[in-house]
Amino acid sequence: MVFLFLFLLVILLGFEALSSLKYVNDESAQIRIRWLPSTRALGDLNNLTTDFPAAEAALLRADSAAEQATILRQMADLDRGIAAAQLAYRQIRHDATEDELYRHFDAKWGEYRGIVARGRGALPGSRDAAGAAPQTSGAAYEAASALLGLLTERNVASAREAGENSERAYSRARGRIALTILLAGLLVAGAMVHVTRSVSAPLVELAERMHRLAASETGIDVHGTRRHDEIGEMARAVVVFRNNAIDLAQSRHRLAQQASLLQERLAEEQRLTRLQRNFVSMASHEFRTPLAIIDGHSQRLISMRDRSKMDELPERARKIRSMVRRMTQLIDNLIGSARLNDARIDFYFHPTPVDLTQLLVEACELQQELAPHAQISRVLPPRPVFVQSDAGLLSLLFSNLLSNAVKYSPEQALIKLEAVQDGEEISVAIEDHGIGIPEAERDRIFERYYRGSNTSGIIGSGVGLQLVKTIVELHSGSIALVSREGEGSRFTIRLPIDMEHTSAERGVAGGDARYDDAPHAVS
Repeated sequence: MVFLFLFLLVILLGFEALSSLKYVNDESAQIRIRWLPSTRALGDLNNLTTDFPAAEAALLRADSAAEQATILRQMADLDRGIAAAQLAYRQIRHDATEDELYRHFDAKWGEYRGIVARGRGALPGSRDAAGAAPQTSGAAYEAASALLGLLTERNVASAREAGENSERAYSRARGRIALTILLAGLLVAGAMVHVTRSVSAPLVELAERMHRLAASETGIDVHGTRRHDEIGEMARAVVVFRNNAIDLAQSRHRLAQQASLLQERLAEEQRLTRLQRNFVSMASHEFRTPLAIIDGHSQRLISMRDRSKMDELPERARKIRSMVRRMTQLIDNLIGSARLNDARIDFYFHPTPVDLTQLLVEACELQQELAPHAQISRVLPPRPVFVQSDAGLLSLLFSNLLSNAVKYSPEQALIKLEAVQDGEEISVAIEDHGIGIPEAERDRIFERYYRGSNTSGIIGSGVGLQLVKTIVELHSGSIALVSREGEGSRFTIRLPIDMEHTSAERGVAGGDARYDDAPHAVS
């Protein structure tokens, strides 16, 4: 319909342009067919009739017959020219006024020519007869010339009016064509807007919907499905495509869920298998080594017969006791980790005000007893600092960190423990100069049963740091790690202080000379 409308519009504009051109052509034809030939004919009449009196005068002055014959031939030529101009003028259509003026001119000119002819017939006679003719012909000529002048002026005025009419016709035609072009432009613009809204915009929208469907975006609306044209067919096809895409996406989602479930189950089975393998390996190594040492020293004690070797008893008993404590710590770690990971925290977490300074001192002394070769330097607050905590879990936390620092450091390497009060928190840092932790493994170091790749040959269960992190979070604290492989590690624990008990204890001990304001550094 739109293209048919544009085609009809082109035809209508063509007819309008032809009509305007015909109007201008008709006005121009009046000038070309009527006024220009009339002006030419009247011009010829004016020129020829003006020459005729001169020839007449020359004829009257002629002395010889030969001269008179020559002038007569000239006058005959003028008559023929005047007759031809009159014939040309009469063949052109004129209005009644012009026809009336021309008849008067023709009559006066005929009267003048009659007078001239009579005068020419009297040439061989007397001079009196010849003298009367010019006077009579002169009056007739003046009358004919005046009429011809009026006719010429009217013709010129009419021609000028026709020219003005032609100019006006051209202006009107130009205005009509300009108006037609403007109207055509507006109609074409309207048609293009209609095409854009009704055809182009829906097509662009359908293309955009198809792109979104191709990008797996199925939650879209498709417009134009009720149209009864090609765009409606395309819109309905897009709806079918969308429905198929939705079905495909749902099927793919179900398959992805099933695959994810299977993958999770497989990962869980692998994790359990790995945990079981790690536990068996750890138990085999961690329990067998202390038991072998205990068994060896026990057999050595049994085999003693000589009193001279009784001085070895304290050392061997100390080693047996150290191995027993090591097995006890290992069992505590395993049991504590199992309890906390089984979400039975409420059964085992019993927070009470605990003097963290004293607890750290006991942890250092215990570790020093288990590893006499260890060099542990501690910097502690000069006064008691209380925290709301479970003393057993907190002791297990710092015992694990100190044990790791000793275990992963060379013999006689310095281990630093520093506790600093910072507002309503206390920060406890344990720093060693041991093997450190590889950068790629630092994010996994707190996972259960995970051990670093550089710990081969060093005994360990892989549950200590996971237990430490769980206990810290249980006490609303935080733990931070700074480590460089081959240079050592620094663990920083931040715990909230029980300000009420800390302030009360310091008030009681304020006058005791055992306390000063500087931190205590002990090696």
